[in-house]
Amino acid sequence: MAFINRKGCVLKIAVASGKGGTGKTTISTNLALTLADKGITVQLLDCDVEEPNCHIFLNPVIEDKWPATVLIPKVDQEKCTGCRVCADVCEFKAIAVIKGKVLIFPELCHSCGACKLFCPEGAISEIPREIGIIEKGKSGRIGFLQGLLHIGELASPPVIREVREAAGNSEVTIIDSPPGTSCPVIEAVKESDFVLLVTEPTPFGLNDLELAVGMVKELTMPFAVAINRSDIGDDEVVKYCKREGIAIFLEIPNDRKIAEAYSRGEMIVRALPEYRAAFEQCWARIAGSAEKNR
Repeated sequence: MAFINRKGCVLKIAVASGKGGTGKTTISTNLALTLADKGITVQLLDCDVEEPNCHIFLNPVIEDKWPATVLIPKVDQEKCTGCRVCADVCEFKAIAVIKGKVLIFPELCHSCGACKLFCPEGAISEIPREIGIIEKGKSGRIGFLQGLLHIGELASPPVIREVREAAGNSEVTIIDSPPGTSCPVIEAVKESDFVLLVTEPTPFGLNDLELAVGMVKELTMPFAVAINRSDIGDDEVVKYCKREGIAIFLEIPNDRKIAEAYSRGEMIVRALPEYRAAFEQCWARIAGSAEKNR
């Protein structure tokens, strides 16, 4: 069975959360394995490029890797007159002109191209600078892609963008997003057909869920909630979802056997097959919602 969205593309599901440690990776990897076991062609993109960890559970065979790069300015000193236009138009303070000499601060550059566009002497060109690595491979029947931002680099969205652009064709693409609601998350989830927001039933979980809900509503994306460790804390998350008319597609209890499997790097649906039905039901509801929003 093929799943084609309203744009004629493969079905893309983003798994996101307002905070780290809620169980995004657990749900992303187990959902991918559930689909693969049903015969659906699926690929998983680990877009949490500052701390990717889906590979711990999927143990993929990496078949290819290449550098993730951004463009930064290079100044031809023979053409440059030290006019300061490049520094004046740079919104990110990545360029300074001192005694007529142009200094570039690559770590601050956002590759916007304004300096090259406005340079009156045509003295600025652009060159690639490596900021991370993209890895591609397979884990059984699951296609796998991950980005790794180099330590010390600040700009993760370009690496996330390259992971998404490198994705091949499959019936379903699952995107494991970074935590939070900032630019990296938006870069990961944009153009997805559905967003599954993972949370936990605690005051912190509720606070960050509210932020995440605000983000997906602003992006006008269909979404639902998954509650991990659903029997701890209080019922405020459930009350909030009911009050706001938000569907809860998956609830995973605080089962010690799940924690033990997690500590061994094992998948829930393999180590504890009694939970497979919950992931299958979650997938059925996601697919139904995506179909409705075509």
